[in-house]
Amino acid sequence: MEINRRQWLKSATMVGGFTLFNSLGLKALTIEEQKKFNPRLFNKPIKLSSNENPYGPSARVRAAITTVFSNGCRYPYSYANELAQILADKHGVERESIILTGGSTEGLKIAGITFTADGGEIIAAKPTFLAMMQYAEMWGANINWVPVDKNKGYDLQEIEKRISADTKMVFLCNPNNPTSTLLPKDQLMDFCSTVSKKTIVFSDEAYYEFIEDPQYPSMVELVKKGENVVVSKTFSKVYGLAGLRIGYLIAKPEIAGVLRKNVVAMTNVYAIAAAKEALRDDEFFSFSIQKNNEAKQIIYSTLDHLELEYIHSNTNFVFFHSGKNINELGDRMLEKGVRIGRAFPPFYDWCRISTGTVEEMQLFSKSLISLY
Repeated sequence: MEINRRQWLKSATMVGGFTLFNSLGLKALTIEEQKKFNPRLFNKPIKLSSNENPYGPSARVRAAITTVFSNGCRYPYSYANELAQILADKHGVERESIILTGGSTEGLKIAGITFTADGGEIIAAKPTFLAMMQYAEMWGANINWVPVDKNKGYDLQEIEKRISADTKMVFLCNPNNPTSTLLPKDQLMDFCSTVSKKTIVFSDEAYYEFIEDPQYPSMVELVKKGENVVVSKTFSKVYGLAGLRIGYLIAKPEIAGVLRKNVVAMTNVYAIAAAKEALRDDEFFSFSIQKNNEAKQIIYSTLDHLELEYIHSNTNFVFFHSGKNINELGDRMLEKGVRIGRAFPPFYDWCRISTGTVEEMQLFSKSLISLY
């Protein structure tokens, strides 16, 4: 009796173990790679719910952190100035345009309260990353939610249509979290340039390094032109430094000066040393991108065999149509040792899954297949 593809995959992952992964040409890390790139330990339940990098900090970054232990008694200000200059040079902006923050989340929050503390609204897509909007609401802001379109992308026409005298900011998460969609590059620059003449445009580029198109523009280009645009960046994703909490904002000096007044956490000397070395560690950067792509291929292959719809991702996670209530699916997957993403209204039968190590992806695949 001929076996169909779904039956084959189920038997391959549940009985044959690494059959699927061998077919994709994936190899286990060498001892040297484990030392250099620091894969996280395989412990159940595996956590594929927070879009963390499963690798890092790299050996070079860990060594850099140890060299500044004696500076732990000092405030980070002077050390921060050096990193800010490095980042300014990297992005081609003035030193005054860089604001270091305790992860990019702090940057989002301070931007939210800076521009809406006296009321007004933020226009944002739904669903998207909520840190800015939730914090701003606590300080009296109103959120004007614009549902994503049928392709789970931003409805730029509707967003622009809703701008009014009350609009203090338009928030773009690009690529978007949780949908992983990317705004069309032929529309993005014109949209942001036009809208920034009416209000502040905030571009959250936490996942920018994962974008596959090397010509895709960062909105830092508009900051250089003096537009009313704020860009957030982070060391949490491709650099593998989520636990150290360091990110930054980029804006023209006039806007940056206002934002800087609301920074609370800033960062610390260990994170600053780590970030400086991470920017130099091209080998880890390339490795991180490569392994993320490999993990996405495992997810895609699993979903293809299960004939489940998904969005081609420009991030380190995949958003797919599970066809099952996310809360029920989450409970079932957790029983099997896999923690998946939460609910993202109104898409209660869609699931966001973060990329992980090959071993983690194998368990995810085996667990998901067993439920269909």
